Amino acid sequence: MKHWRFIRSLVGTTLAFALAGGRAFSQQPAALPQHINDETLRAINRALQYLAETQNPTGSWFNAGNMGSYPTAMTALAGLALLANGSTPREGKFAPNLKRAVQFLLAEAEASTSGVITSAMEGRSMHGHGFAMLFLAECLGETADEKTETRLRNVLHRAVELTARSQSPAGGWIYTPDGSGDEGSVTVTQIQGLRACRNAGIKVPRSTIERAVKYLELCQNPDGGISYSLAQRGGSRPPISAAAVATLYASGRYDSPMTVKCLDYVLRTVTPNGRETYGHWFYAHLYMSQAMYQVHDKRWDSYFVALRDRLVGTQNADGSWNGDGVGPVYGTAIACIALQLPYDYVPIFQR
Repeated sequence: MKHWRFIRSLVGTTLAFALAGGRAFSQQPAALPQHINDETLRAINRALQYLAETQNPTGSWFNAGNMGSYPTAMTALAGLALLANGSTPREGKFAPNLKRAVQFLLAEAEASTSGVITSAMEGRSMHGHGFAMLFLAECLGETADEKTETRLRNVLHRAVELTARSQSPAGGWIYTPDGSGDEGSVTVTQIQGLRACRNAGIKVPRSTIERAVKYLELCQNPDGGISYSLAQRGGSRPPISAAAVATLYASGRYDSPMTVKCLDYVLRTVTPNGRETYGHWFYAHLYMSQAMYQVHDKRWDSYFVALRDRLVGTQNADGSWNGDGVGPVYGTAIACIALQLPYDYVPIFQR
């Protein structure tokens, strides 16, 4: 799976470079991908520079919003944003930033006796754990030394085991590994993290993913959307529904009746103009953009152009986005991930 990023990164590079065995993850394509215009490229570059400059000496990123700092989740999301530009921990413009991010998350994971990837500042550890699994799995095979590769494999094995142990009887997950219950937003992070681990060669129990997908199916309402949790039910939540579609696609369930029905729901409710995202616009479009990229038809074209124009038009002077009140690292990382999907560098996001 890792070779897909290598193969695609060769497009637009010279034949001599390719024959020399170079890996051009940091190279921009010779021609910009469809819908990435010069204005968008400038916005992306300013945002990536913002992330690079706000990384802490520890390798982490913190938030400064009103919902806590969440360094594990923020570091993983910021790292994914840099990976989406074609850099890896081994090479590329942002290789030093990615290397420090990997080392920070590995140290946090190795300090945990349970296997959860978290920090003392993480109020709800399982969101960060899922994002960290995803990011670290995408870095496996892309670091500079075998010692780091061994540490990555060990941390990811323990992370998968922790996620499997923490799954509720209903098949979902809740905010902490020792918590009681389950809900949708945490569940989708675990499914996507597990899928990335499996793609990277880490053993993942098939039953864990199957039970998790079944959980989402049980949370589906007649309108096609996904409720907050199986226990609480209630109305469908557009952001969680968008996340469910992206997660189902990542699990290979493109044409299942559940996926088709859920996609129809989010197409009606989650739009770049911000309608019906319950104050979670960036969260909704982190996943909606992934889902629409997989749809890969005229709906993607119209969606992305509208999303692109909104993001470019609302970027702050320093290159950041505020991010639903969570903080600028969160908003900027998500915006970068969404805007860079056409680069097609990160395996879990690829078509």
